[in-house]
Amino acid sequence: MAYSGTLPTARSRAMVREARHLLMTVAPGASWIVFFLVLPSAYLMSVAFMSSGTYGLPEMPLSLESFRQLAGFGFLGWSPGNLYTLLRSLWQTLVSTALVVIIAYPIAYYISTCRARWRPIMLLAVVVPSWTNQVIRTFGWMNLLAPGTPLSGVAESLGLIAPNMGLYPSNFAVTLGLVYNFLPFMVLPLYAAFEKLDIAQVEAAQDLYASPLRAFWHAVFPQTLPGLLAGVVLVAIPAFGMYVIPELLGGGKGMMLGNLVANQFAGSANWPLGAAGAILMLIATFIGLFAMRRIGKRLGGGEEVVI
Repeated sequence: MAYSGTLPTARSRAMVREARHLLMTVAPGASWIVFFLVLPSAYLMSVAFMSSGTYGLPEMPLSLESFRQLAGFGFLGWSPGNLYTLLRSLWQTLVSTALVVIIAYPIAYYISTCRARWRPIMLLAVVVPSWTNQVIRTFGWMNLLAPGTPLSGVAESLGLIAPNMGLYPSNFAVTLGLVYNFLPFMVLPLYAAFEKLDIAQVEAAQDLYASPLRAFWHAVFPQTLPGLLAGVVLVAIPAFGMYVIPELLGGGKGMMLGNLVANQFAGSANWPLGAAGAILMLIATFIGLFAMRRIGKRLGGGEEVVI
């Protein structure tokens, strides 16, 4: 009996080999993402909808009690404590990100205008502090801002703090720690954007008698917008869920959402509430990315700035 099927052609065999090669290339990374990101996130989401049992461990039946507690409702009624923590996290994130942008812009511009042989050294100087453990760097700021230090003495002489009171612990110390910690994550994307800057547009704005501010807004800002948006994402998202810096520099006075979540898995022992807080952080992250995408389209008008 004659074979009626179609024999594989050389092109189809090449496509099969290419697909197999692509699968073998993608499989390790995809497996890593599935096992260490997707599955833990799915488990975390399931824990958020469970009840808090003995010692705060999750158990059946399914319940929305953890989300009610996150909103401030407890057996004694409603309390705004968790709401204050969320608002404090948003405020600290916005202030820290804005300060990082203000500081990083001139630094990135200055590095991009230096001689080529000095740029790697200056970039290394920006990045090197990040090589040290974050806890150690935070303890360093605790020593610098403690009572009796020169910085606290200057603040005391200016009447900013009471006598014998240091700058730590305080919300100011938390903000300072966040700015110091995330500054390199803003400088590097902005430097990459400044490297591609078309100086002719800046010179054209100056030839048209534009003020420095107008020249920056119309000639420099649109060209550096991709780096700015990338830096904002790298700074704002981890700052919103930061744990170490508010825990050490805040001294319990500047607790943020990351501290609230961590405490539910440790001291307070309420895993469903902690999981609900983690889901809130994920939702805030997605909202932030969506907002940055819309801002990028509105200001840039091109796919280059779309996240």
